[in-house]
Amino acid sequence: MDHVDHILIVDDDREIRELVGNYLKKNGLRTTVVADGRQMRAFLETTPVDLIVLDIMMPGDDGLLLCRELRAGKHKATPVLMLTARNDETDRILGLEMGADDYLVKPFAARELLARINAVLRRTRMLPPNLVVSEAGRLLAFGRWRLDTSARHLLDNDGTMVALSGAEYRLLRVFLDHPQRVLNRDQLLNLTQGRDADLFDRSIDLLVSRLRQRLLDDAREPAYIKTVRSEGYVFSLPVEILGDQS
Repeated sequence: MDHVDHILIVDDDREIRELVGNYLKKNGLRTTVVADGRQMRAFLETTPVDLIVLDIMMPGDDGLLLCRELRAGKHKATPVLMLTARNDETDRILGLEMGADDYLVKPFAARELLARINAVLRRTRMLPPNLVVSEAGRLLAFGRWRLDTSARHLLDNDGTMVALSGAEYRLLRVFLDHPQRVLNRDQLLNLTQGRDADLFDRSIDLLVSRLRQRLLDDAREPAYIKTVRSEGYVFSLPVEILGDQS
């Protein structure tokens, strides 16, 4: 039987939950709706989902806190699309910093939400367009790190694992497959997102900042990802392919 994507909708507004849930069902998706973080946690304990639509403005634990919690736990790889009632760049930046894969401002058209859900699912299941990679899993070595492309996590020299979000992994893959080459923000957006979502360029800066943190790279004097003024970024170290992991 073909897989039907399961979408979990977390929103305290009953009308929005029912509207979104019914629309997504009519368009071939399986949906579950819950009203708050407590219900979200209880549901995820027993049932895996393919994507979470998470409202920011909720009483109790808000969407930003819940997104950060998801990214720190066993659901760190589950894509998150955040909803915000305010057309405020601060909310969007915070959502991306917490690890959200995309955002949508209320009020929104259900058709646009469906398009963004499909785009996020597509991006998380496919390597970025124009990215040349081996079909087999590989270990890519650079500096003190290795990237396991099968498990999609980092390993340091001691073998300690560092988990990556989907967006962080895609950005790192772009840098590792284009080492020592300056890439501007438009190129990075196209390679990591395919322009499926209307993300603003600062999202790339936020992703670079998060990736530097994962690599323990000093933003003031980075050894791995250097900023090229007025141009973009360059991954400054050579990359070695250690072998297939198949």
